[in-house]
Amino acid sequence: MSDTLTVDNPEMAREAAAEFRSVHASIRAEVARMIVGQDATVDGVLAALFAAGHVLLEGVPGLGKTLLVSSIGEAIDLTFSRIQFTPDMMPADIRGTNVLTEDEAGGTKLEFQAGPLVANLVLADEINRATPRTQAALLESMQEKQISVGNRTIKLEEPFCVMATQNPVEQEGTYPLPEAQLDRFLFKLVVGYPAENDYRTILRRTTSNSEVQLNAVSDAATILRMRQVVRAVPVPEHVETEAIQLVMATQPGNKYTPSMINEVVSLGASPRGVQSLILAGKVRALLEGRFAVAGEDLRAVAPDVLRHRILVNFQGMSDGITADDVIQEVLK
Repeated sequence: MSDTLTVDNPEMAREAAAEFRSVHASIRAEVARMIVGQDATVDGVLAALFAAGHVLLEGVPGLGKTLLVSSIGEAIDLTFSRIQFTPDMMPADIRGTNVLTEDEAGGTKLEFQAGPLVANLVLADEINRATPRTQAALLESMQEKQISVGNRTIKLEEPFCVMATQNPVEQEGTYPLPEAQLDRFLFKLVVGYPAENDYRTILRRTTSNSEVQLNAVSDAATILRMRQVVRAVPVPEHVETEAIQLVMATQPGNKYTPSMINEVVSLGASPRGVQSLILAGKVRALLEGRFAVAGEDLRAVAPDVLRHRILVNFQGMSDGITADDVIQEVLK
């Protein structure tokens, strides 16, 4: 599909964009039967899935982060697994391992038993509770779409997406994610508290005898097809330039960098930031009914794409400056 979807074939482009919006809307509507509010978070998670990226959900306990990801797993006919990370978890616990089993002849043989990473949609719950060694095993699967066990390499079946959660408040027993791993996430979504009107709906759904059962309204083949549609969306050269300069403006010492950022930022976004901006912008353009990325798409997705790629130094933190403040300064 991506070979034939071009701006020179506007009818096919319109049809592809319409199908994309239809698939997105059906999944979103099904998830909304379980998740109350959090519309921006749901859209962000789905955007990461369609853009073939991973997403990090940050928020205090009780906001429905785990329920959101599991609900998406039910609304799409994908293999789903959940990993509850703990400090004593080892890489083999998530990748799988070779075990000695008995064969039909009564002898023994080594057989690989897959771990929870071998799935389409992986919920990495409280990812910052895992040790660096276990996080490295997860990093390989996120970047290379494969796992290594001994001298054996196993390719993971597409679509593959890691949706991780972490608690920003509790620090005891946690291992902060290294910048190299944070950079592998397409988005970092900050999950906030529900609106006042949503609390009543939450109470009625969770404190009564009624039970919501979600149905699969899409499947793996559809998700892969929609990923091709996203990749086929063209990006005008001036939009590419804007994306490049936006990311370069987060890097200290650059000619595009505002003076304030030179003082408070120690590490800016990497080239992956540009790639993620473009992919996220393509998804937003499709949802807005356009088959081309515009500058407004980049500016809309910039906070979710860049906030985890910017490291504020001690001076900035002492002044109360956050990565989101840096992004807003760049966008000005």
